[in-house]
Formats: sequence, C-alpha cells, structure tokens
Amino acid sequence: MPVLVVLIAAQTKTASYAATAVFLVGGFSDGLDGYLARRHGMITRTGAWLDPLSDKLLVAAPVLTMTALGDFPVWGAVIILAREVAVSGLRVFRGTRGTSMPASDIAKVKTAAQIVAITLYLLPLPSSANGARLAALSLAVAITVYSGLDYFLRASRRPTAS
Repeated sequence: MPVLVVLIAAQTKTASYAATAVFLVGGFSDGLDGYLARRHGMITRTGAWLDPLSDKLLVAAPVLTMTALGDFPVWGAVIILAREVAVSGLRVFRGTRGTSMPASDIAKVKTAAQIVAITLYLLPLPSSANGARLAALSLAVAITVYSGLDYFLRASRRPTAS
C-alpha cells in the first residue's frame, strides 16, 4: 500500500499508470489467493479474517489518497469507507462472540466493482471519461451499500455464540 500511495501522490502520468498497475496486481493477487484457498480447501479462520481486511486496505489506500488530492469524489469515499468500517466492526463484534462472517458472494462483486471504479480514477484519462468514471463509481457505491446491508441482515438472522 505505501508504494501505491506514493505513486498516486506523485501525480504524474507515468506514476498514474504505475499506480494503476500496482493496484490491479494487488486486486488480482487477492482474488487469486481467495480462489486458490477455496479450491484447495485451505480456508482458515485467520484467512477468512485477513482476506476481507486486505480487500479493505486495497480499496481504502487509493480512495483516501485520491480524495485528499481532490481526484476522487468525497461522497463516494465517505460511503465506501463507512461501509468498510461498519462491516469490519460487525466482524469484530461477531468474532468476539465466537462466530465469523466470511466474505459473501455480493461482497466479492462489490470488491470487483470498486476495483473497476478506482482503476478509472487512477488512470490519467481525459475529462471526456468523467461520465464513465461517475457511472462506474455510482454502480460500485450502490453495490457497496447493498452488500453492507446484506451483512447486517444476515448477522441479525444468525445468533452469536456466547
């Protein structure tokens, strides 16, 4: 994440392309890691907790950096980060009560949508791409809100172990 933040902060075309590459490699490797763990039955409690955390860090680092630089809409950053904090809090709460909340299928779609939207903001695209950026971000935010609600609804239906 530090390399990604430094590249974004550099605000040059070359650094933007490099930041995009670092971000996409991070997203791809995170997805591949989860896929391989499920495919080979190597799922652990630690992995079930760390994988969603790494997703959150992968998203939060560029969103916070670009927002601070004025290159990412504040409303999008607030909604995305609020959901991530709320779901993390829910996971911690459930974890202290002996139950886990592994990543849901909709959360995986959410992460993919966020990666697409963030990639469009990382790339040094012309202003004519602003509509596509906004559309991708709007879709990602809608899925983000939906997936957050889904976590809380699922948690309310499953009692915690005490």
